[in-house]
Amino acid sequence: MSNTCIRVLADPVQIKQCKEELQQLESPLNVLTRMFNLAGNATRFKILYLLHREGKMCPCDLSDILEISVGGISQHLRKLKDGGIIRDKKVGQTVFYSIVEENAQIIKPVLKSLSREKETVS
Repeated sequence: MSNTCIRVLADPVQIKQCKEELQQLESPLNVLTRMFNLAGNATRFKILYLLHREGKMCPCDLSDILEISVGGISQHLRKLKDGGIIRDKKVGQTVFYSIVEENAQIIKPVLKSLSREKETVS
């Protein structure tokens, strides 16, 4: 079986509609691409899962849970924060991180699927 395309007749209406739709979705697609590129790292995805599950966490707790140095956790948090996926809030001497609400709506279905998967395995 060959993976080549032997198109007999192009559908110019379909092609035009798809191009127009992609142009209209340019901005949201860029946001999603940026978010999933950042979340594509296993450690950062685990951090997002934990922040989703717990609401907010400090780097020290994330470090203990993931068994990664606080410095390593901080680098991942910085990338997620610079990407606009999470935010920080200082309470006294401690900095807590949480998922930006707009982004939570985008990534929640993926994170919820992990919770359902955990229930299936238990």
